[in-house]
Amino acid sequence: MNVVDRFREGEPVELCEGELLTPAGLAGGAARKVLVEHATEVTVNTVPTMRVVCTPDHLVDLVVGRLYTEGIVGGLDDIEDIYVCDQGTRASVLLSCHHADFSRQGVETVPSCCTGNRVYNRYFTSDERPAKVKPIPWEAAWVFAAARAFAEDSPLHKATTGTHSCYLVLGGTVVVCREDLGRHNAFDKVVGAALREGIDLRDALIFSSGRLPVDMVMKAIHAGVPILATKAVPTDETIRLAREFDLTLICQARPDSAVVYNDPFGETR
Repeated sequence: MNVVDRFREGEPVELCEGELLTPAGLAGGAARKVLVEHATEVTVNTVPTMRVVCTPDHLVDLVVGRLYTEGIVGGLDDIEDIYVCDQGTRASVLLSCHHADFSRQGVETVPSCCTGNRVYNRYFTSDERPAKVKPIPWEAAWVFAAARAFAEDSPLHKATTGTHSCYLVLGGTVVVCREDLGRHNAFDKVVGAALREGIDLRDALIFSSGRLPVDMVMKAIHAGVPILATKAVPTDETIRLAREFDLTLICQARPDSAVVYNDPFGETR
């Protein structure tokens, strides 16, 4: 995969002035750091395909991860070139073995309620059912290591209290951390970083700060991630899908407790 990234990442936070309001009334000026909101239009094989609204960092990781977790590519070998312009507002992707199927008509969709992310079409996606995840034995210490890392806070969240965080854990060690405006983006940035660094996602636990609706779980299934954890909550459909696809699902994870909603190994683990 050839990458041409001309975007020089700016500061993902900006200091903004406001006034502090207390029950007694206004109490003077207040300066707070807020997240910078950035939008990138992504074309695939010259076809406008999606718009991602994100923090202005790790854009290549985000695009690679999004293509992978949406089932558009099966790995880096499917991507010939990625180009990101100087302003970071345009990312062009050239795929090696995928052609647009213009018979796949559909309306513009908004896959995430967290940001202004939009999908313009499904020309490069497939209706094929994803394969089941291959479960791996795991240890409780892996989950609590990620939960402790989250409790200790990540840099952008510490500065703004406004991000979602995502961690990739191998054998109890956090090896990748990404943050973003939206939980979907943070997840895709972690997956993209792992692919680019040659990390085998089939050995990974991914820990998210956000709740896990169906689309988040399907991202993990498409990526072949065997263990998905969060400090937040699942839905009933999320749990059903995890059990159907053999995904280990652990939620409400804190440094001292967690709820296991699906473990394919069960008592034999």
